[in-house]
Amino acid sequence: MDDTSDFSTLALSPQLKSGLDALGYSKMTAVQALSLPSILAGRDLIAQAPTGSGKTAAFGLGLLQQMDAGRSGTQALVLCPTRELADQVGKQLRKLAIGIPNLKLSILCGGIPLAPQLASLTHAPHIVVGTPGRVLELTEKGALDLSAVSVFVLDEADRMLDMGFEEDIRALSKRMPKQRMGLLFSATFPDAIRALGTALLRDPVEVAVDAIEHRPDITARFIHTDPAKRVQQLAALLMQYRPQSTVVFCNMRRDTVEVEQSLSHYGFSALSLHGDMEQRDREEVLVRFANRSCSVLVASDVAARGLDIDGIDAVINYELPTDADTYLHRIGRTGRAGRAGLALSLVADSEDGRARVIDLHLGKATPWETVAAIEGRPRAVPQAPMVTLRIDAGRTDKLRPGDIVGALTGDVGLKKEAIGKIDVFATRSYVAIAHPQAGQTLEKLRNGKIKGRKLRVHRL
Repeated sequence: MDDTSDFSTLALSPQLKSGLDALGYSKMTAVQALSLPSILAGRDLIAQAPTGSGKTAAFGLGLLQQMDAGRSGTQALVLCPTRELADQVGKQLRKLAIGIPNLKLSILCGGIPLAPQLASLTHAPHIVVGTPGRVLELTEKGALDLSAVSVFVLDEADRMLDMGFEEDIRALSKRMPKQRMGLLFSATFPDAIRALGTALLRDPVEVAVDAIEHRPDITARFIHTDPAKRVQQLAALLMQYRPQSTVVFCNMRRDTVEVEQSLSHYGFSALSLHGDMEQRDREEVLVRFANRSCSVLVASDVAARGLDIDGIDAVINYELPTDADTYLHRIGRTGRAGRAGLALSLVADSEDGRARVIDLHLGKATPWETVAAIEGRPRAVPQAPMVTLRIDAGRTDKLRPGDIVGALTGDVGLKKEAIGKIDVFATRSYVAIAHPQAGQTLEKLRNGKIKGRKLRVHRL
């Protein structure tokens, strides 16, 4: 990129520049360069942009530029399809806003108790990030007033419509001033998104970023597939390429559990992610995949909404999706941050038409490969490098990541290199431990104390 892609070329407030410095941002991504000039000029925007393209910073800088922390009342609302994405967006906005004193941001999502959220709204946040259902519930209870909102953001709008949130979104829109700025981001552009944009936005600027335009290091392959041996060929691909971190996409929810069970039978460290899961189970699966104690995540498109994990080595399509946009959205989860990525798709003869549509969309032919189905249980199956331990205490118990590290490096005697990612939730915490040290660490934690207290510890 040339100098015009520098953030310094934008008319950003000095307070925001400190946030960019804190995040180490200097050059804009494609979606930021295309959208920020219009957003900063106060224009409504509809943008086609995949997960990981930098869209959070694009709308985040735009809405933070308009915030007046000295004025009370909620001034911006960002809606996301899932609690996980809302948490990610909220955390990044807080980092971008590090130079703005006294700015309050609240994350309001379903799946967690309502009472603490009601209490947090005693003093209105300047920015609300949340899921449509919970935000609407809080407005209907009179706890959240949206009458002063000046910026309304829909993030991953196509996924919110897939989840049936359109009615909630339209209801929330009616509770905001008509003279507001609207920003709609979507990975795909079905007719329903066009209709929603027409209803909620005023003369929007349109921008589009190709899902793999900013992923030049993705190697894509189609695999000739026998439908009767699909699972065996999937296992063969995992043995052949040996990626450390893989997302396998299934078109049908029921297939996710069956594929996960088959891969686990073969000896792979696999977990499934699907729409019927309880929130806590879903969180634990995502924690284990992100901290490298699970190597293969088998997911449906609906369940993987908001999945934004760096370092995914490979994406494998168990079947080709029915449209090219979904294909691009799936494979865009690998090959990030300058890393090489791998996108493999199992394609039966009946799916050849889908493969041709994808190639037409990309404007190039995807190479084909043949792989022999695996016979019996393979030897030397690659294992996840980490194991997750769950501690039954969290933020409400005043437990911090530093307390866990202190216990592990002190009484347990672990070296820091053996300690992986730590996630602290309200009532529980998770820590990844290098596989060889996991058993001994679990035993010592159970017999010892963390922050002076004896806590229950489990291996997941």
